[in-house]
Amino acid sequence: MARIRREDLYAAERARTAANRTEHRTTDGNRQQIGNKKKKNPFWSNVRSFTIFIIACALAGIAAFELYLSSLSPIKNLEGFKPNIVTQFYSHDGEIIKTFTAYSSKKVDIDTVPDEFKKALIATEDKNFYSHHGYDLSGLARSTVQNIMAGHVVQGASTITQQLARILFLSNEKTFDRKIKEIIIASRIEKSIPKDKILEMYMNNVYLGSGAYGVESAAETYFNKRLNQCTLSEMALIAGLPQAPSVYSPFNNKKLAEQRRNQVLLRMYKMKYITKDEYEKAKEETIRLSKVPRFYTTNKAPYFTDYVMKELERMGFDETDISQGGYKIITTIDYKTQEKLNEAILTNMRNYGLTGKNQQAAVFSFSPIDGRIIAYAGGKNYTESQYDRVQAIRPAGSAFKPFVYATALEHGMTPNDLIEDRPIKIGSWAPKNYGSNYRGYIPLYSALTISSNVCAVRLIKEVGIRAVIQTARTLGITTPLEYDYTIALGSNGSKLFELTRAYGAFANGGYVVQPFAIERIETSRGKIVYRAPKAKASRQISFITAAEMTAMLKTVITHGTGRGANIGVPCAGKTGTTDDYKDASFVGYTPTVVTGVWVGNDDNTTTRSIQGGSVPARIWHDVMLVAIEKFGKNDFNYPEIELKPSWVINQGDAHKIGDDETDDTAKSGGSIESSALSPEAVDPTVVKGSPVSISEPQIKKTAPAASAPTHSPVSAPIPAPAPIPMAIPESVR
Repeated sequence: MARIRREDLYAAERARTAANRTEHRTTDGNRQQIGNKKKKNPFWSNVRSFTIFIIACALAGIAAFELYLSSLSPIKNLEGFKPNIVTQFYSHDGEIIKTFTAYSSKKVDIDTVPDEFKKALIATEDKNFYSHHGYDLSGLARSTVQNIMAGHVVQGASTITQQLARILFLSNEKTFDRKIKEIIIASRIEKSIPKDKILEMYMNNVYLGSGAYGVESAAETYFNKRLNQCTLSEMALIAGLPQAPSVYSPFNNKKLAEQRRNQVLLRMYKMKYITKDEYEKAKEETIRLSKVPRFYTTNKAPYFTDYVMKELERMGFDETDISQGGYKIITTIDYKTQEKLNEAILTNMRNYGLTGKNQQAAVFSFSPIDGRIIAYAGGKNYTESQYDRVQAIRPAGSAFKPFVYATALEHGMTPNDLIEDRPIKIGSWAPKNYGSNYRGYIPLYSALTISSNVCAVRLIKEVGIRAVIQTARTLGITTPLEYDYTIALGSNGSKLFELTRAYGAFANGGYVVQPFAIERIETSRGKIVYRAPKAKASRQISFITAAEMTAMLKTVITHGTGRGANIGVPCAGKTGTTDDYKDASFVGYTPTVVTGVWVGNDDNTTTRSIQGGSVPARIWHDVMLVAIEKFGKNDFNYPEIELKPSWVINQGDAHKIGDDETDDTAKSGGSIESSALSPEAVDPTVVKGSPVSISEPQIKKTAPAASAPTHSPVSAPIPAPAPIPMAIPESVR
């Protein structure tokens, strides 16, 4: 046997040892892996499996939907299809007051459209237009996630083809069902005509605001140019309109239109459609608009229809929904009254020489019973200015005084309480009456009749500033009111809309209703998709206060500053004139209609002696004669309120209000009106500049009101105002 070397034996032994160690490590590793597997939680394995299953189902569903869409047939004769884009607004009495149709509509050939505009539209509306098949599922998923994260809609997902499908074939209801139909029709459109033809049809049919359908029409409407003559900045502005035509229309809001234009330009720059220099230059270009288009004159109540549009938007409709939905929208407006309103503004303004563009008027009329808006005008000429002055904030002047008197009545005073019509000084402020005429102690109702400034100030001093502000708030005045005595003279601004609404409480037993403009909405097939809800109301001031205020405000029209508004039927109201005759107003009511009128200059300059008892009262007179025709001449359903002459009151133990205490918290400003009608004309016994006690003519002498309140301290806490309701129920009428 061959002799084995010792070195070989040592080497073999070392090899066996190494192999054994490797085997042990492998065995231990396997045991460790097996142990780890045993320690894993089966819940997460199930979650992972379920997630994979859901994703697989979703992908399968998408694949099946894609397969279904690919099997759809083209749409025959699509290029010759004309959509029905007629939505109409009707008045309450059946007159068509506006038709959303192609007031301005011109076709354009895709070959004549500048490349810059195509790029602007695609960058804004559908960046993947030339690569998708009519729908963009990834874009839909992305927008869905962003909308969910934001909690509201911040990004749409409709492609240009989907938008065309909606314009041509579908309504604008926001439902999942409609979105599916939109995708299906978009897929069929893509099979029927080429991409450029789709883009051309979209550009010729899309609504771009201000009555313009199609891009060529929009260029003419806004810039008085052909589309191919527009600058890059102008084309970007037009391309930004489809998202919200009314909101971004430069005629309605030039600042928002400019912001939207700059967003479009930025997208074009980011997509490298334009250079940085082109972007910067276009962004700085000033928007120069053409004159307001003539089609506005075909709108029979333009300021009102703008208000209706806002109400529709609050309901969830957008401009495209309205303009292209084919709806029949029945509004509350009385066309006969609206027609007279338009005429009354122009006639009376012209009669007083107020013919300049800066010289404007606004009128708002509604029913205090059910809240229906009867007539509405935010200016005298919509073609010159679309600014709605019904919603503008302007000082009310003496038209604010009824809130001071109503507060006093709520605190227990009566119309027959005496108040001192004598000069008063509060701090450095010394308000004066018109012509420095004073009467001594007179009844509250007489002070309101002649619109005494010093009496209004004494009264707010008696009841407290906070209490007067609270009354104004409960009646619906939301504009800021400073905590000082000058608010008694209407020094702070308010909206004609809110001021008129507040007077409705005096007409309707203390109830305030929210005016509304839309009665119902019908689809093109006659289906009612909206009907105004049943009327609701809650009382904001007491019934007896409303009755006493009405009795007092009646005297303003029969014997006081508002005699120019007398229409020969039971009615009440108040004039208002501010410092330097900058604002003049008249707000008045019958049992069934409340109307407010404002006249002034847009730049807040003087109107040169125009007062609430002149032009505003005359406009109110002319409008109300028509507005109340169908209601008759019924008087207010209030108990008789006895308004005693001052000589009778002085013989009794009537409560007297008046002192000369000063208060350093007052500020300057307020109403000059006390009155537009001189005090001598109201009562010839007044001595100019010298306060005396006089005999007032007896205005109304009837049985005393039941449960007449007694005077109470004015420091009582004022309850928080109840929310203003939409309208009053039939049972309360």
